[in-house]
Amino acid sequence: MYAPAAMPHTISREAQRRRTFAIISHPDAGKTTLTEHLLLLGGAIHEAGRVKARGEARRARSDWMKIEQERGISVTSAVMTFEYEGAVFNLLDTPGHEDFSEDTYRTLTAADSAVMVIDAAKGIESQTRKLFEVCRLRDIPIMTFVNKLDREARDAFELLDEISDQLQLDVAPMAWPAGHGLNFKGVYDLYTDDFAPFGDSPAPMPADVRDKLEEDVELARAGLARFDAGAYREGHLSPVFFGSALKNFAVRDLLAALARHAPSPRPQAARDREVKPSEHEVSGFVFKVQANMDPNHRDRVAFVRLASGRFRRNMKLVQSGTGKVIGVHNPILFFAKERETVDEAWPGDIIGIPNHGVLRVGDTLSESGEIVFTGIPNFAPEILRRVRLGDPMKQKHLARALASLAEEGVTQVFKPAIGSYWIVGVVGPLQLDVLKSRLRDEYGLDAELEASPYDAARWISAPRDDLEKFTEGNRGGMAADRDGAPVFLAKSAWELGYVAEKFPRVKFAKTRERSDVHGEK
Repeated sequence: MYAPAAMPHTISREAQRRRTFAIISHPDAGKTTLTEHLLLLGGAIHEAGRVKARGEARRARSDWMKIEQERGISVTSAVMTFEYEGAVFNLLDTPGHEDFSEDTYRTLTAADSAVMVIDAAKGIESQTRKLFEVCRLRDIPIMTFVNKLDREARDAFELLDEISDQLQLDVAPMAWPAGHGLNFKGVYDLYTDDFAPFGDSPAPMPADVRDKLEEDVELARAGLARFDAGAYREGHLSPVFFGSALKNFAVRDLLAALARHAPSPRPQAARDREVKPSEHEVSGFVFKVQANMDPNHRDRVAFVRLASGRFRRNMKLVQSGTGKVIGVHNPILFFAKERETVDEAWPGDIIGIPNHGVLRVGDTLSESGEIVFTGIPNFAPEILRRVRLGDPMKQKHLARALASLAEEGVTQVFKPAIGSYWIVGVVGPLQLDVLKSRLRDEYGLDAELEASPYDAARWISAPRDDLEKFTEGNRGGMAADRDGAPVFLAKSAWELGYVAEKFPRVKFAKTRERSDVHGEK
């Protein structure tokens, strides 16, 4: 049994300081640039660089994987910790590309709030809408940053109407832009009546821009919602900031608003109850596993969101389901690829636990082993490919590499019951490129991902007799996932419907939680 480690008021006080938030956006809206300037303001870095900068300009600190640097995109979820105005921020930089939406979904399970970045010229885009819906499902409050006002942009009222109409979300502009593009002069604070000029040596505001600003401010105050902290935290209202991440304009206002208004860690849903941050017992859940952040050491780090208690280095935690006791001797805090050992951490913090395949996405860690957090599923892939090696003598090496990558929870790996090959499943085609790149760069494997005969994968469950009958009658489509759970690989939607009708007691699932494999202790 665990022993109380800290007074409740101490845990509560430290938890109240935490702001664990994610940044969501459509690709190219400026998410990575905004991330860098938030880190710059928080003192975590001393230089910011554009993702696509040339020459000696630095790459984005949160994009550390080789393929990310080559293409100027984010395909992994980085975690970065910094302080500002007395608050401790844990920033989750999610993949912007829709092919990695599964990783983003899991990352959002670890966030208490989000910042939505919108391109001022494009407005709400498809991936923004999808990620917003995930936030809505979890009642995650959102602040909006309308980016790139220093370029040609749409009318501010038009953008706010689009956010309100398409996302069914009240919007409360915190400041109002004066012009855009070459005529962008700054923003007018709707609450303090202060004007923040844009640029180091701002030019005088033309009369037409000034007149339009005065008219817009009057209309905005009369017709748009005022900021209400309660409505924001309930997820009904989004405060909106206009600025330029590239020029570090209005980023400080956004960060200050997060420090003042973003929610501290919330209770987390477990199998039997909600776990409050102020509880004595240390508990947390694995929402991501990343292999080979340091290729020289073939490391594997589990990202754990702490949900309750005061975590201390060298303490022992129990893995849910298996009952395995894990000594956490070298916990780490992250800054992108860089890391440092941490002696203690609190609810809301994200710590890394180095391990060799013991911890997987969806696992719960707690002192008692009796807590099982829910809501972190695997998703059925939409694209299935057969893996073919250039050198067939490296099959065992391939098996180890695929198992390692599957533990990260993004690429699904299936072993058919018949045959000696592997099937990999992904959500989008870019994931196939990343998989090939990582197999080559991190494991020295030259692999081709060929078309497979399968169109869909479903996890199956049924009473034992029915499961045995189904398995015997459909051996050609049976496979096992990385945990050994039974999977049916269907060649078409028609076949999936046919077998489902023929075996009505068999359940075909598009998702599976890690806790479903272990079961209860």
